[in-house]
Amino acid sequence: MRQHLIKGHAILFDLDGVLVDSLSLIERILREWAAEHRLDGDRAVALSHGRRDIDVVRMIAPHLNAEAESRRIVEREEHDFDGLTATRGATRLLSALPPDAWAIVTSGARAVAQGRLVAAGLPQPKILVAGDDIQHGKPHPEGYLTAAALLGATPARCIVVEDAPAGVRAAHAAGMQCIGIGGVLADVDALLGARVDGLHCVNVKSDVEGLLITCS
Repeated sequence: MRQHLIKGHAILFDLDGVLVDSLSLIERILREWAAEHRLDGDRAVALSHGRRDIDVVRMIAPHLNAEAESRRIVEREEHDFDGLTATRGATRLLSALPPDAWAIVTSGARAVAQGRLVAAGLPQPKILVAGDDIQHGKPHPEGYLTAAALLGATPARCIVVEDAPAGVRAAHAAGMQCIGIGGVLADVDALLGARVDGLHCVNVKSDVEGLLITCS
């Protein structure tokens, strides 16, 4: 199998579907919310990949109060962590990284992200940029550029790990390298530096020159 070598100074992880196996939980909560408003649950789930709850509401139900409805969704997410686990390889990979060399950039709310990390048994990062910390969600690059600035890293030397097309496009717009995870990234394959099945296929070494990431 072909290996890809990527060099950089920092890794910026998406959370859901990358570090935490939470997609079935997210889907259930969104379908419940959509059913209450007689909306298309399949479309709500499809739109949610990589996007903030408030942006999903605006896209699927512009007639509703997006702020109020997204708060209702977040309230459920803050208290429901049933079945959450770390993705394969996540614990090993994070333990191999210096604390100042990685961050999480998620479309979810901060309290939800922190709760999911605890439920999955993963460490809290020094830098967490959540959906409620920014004005523009993915595919806008604001989240990733904010994380890079907080880490003191040049965007071109940051490596993003994403599983959603919106997130890949955000990384590309930020001028960052991107590793794609999973099988739903065909439309953005040209924007990826590497594509793997999961974090168990990613290894990292760090030295004074930065990070050397091997993807296989």
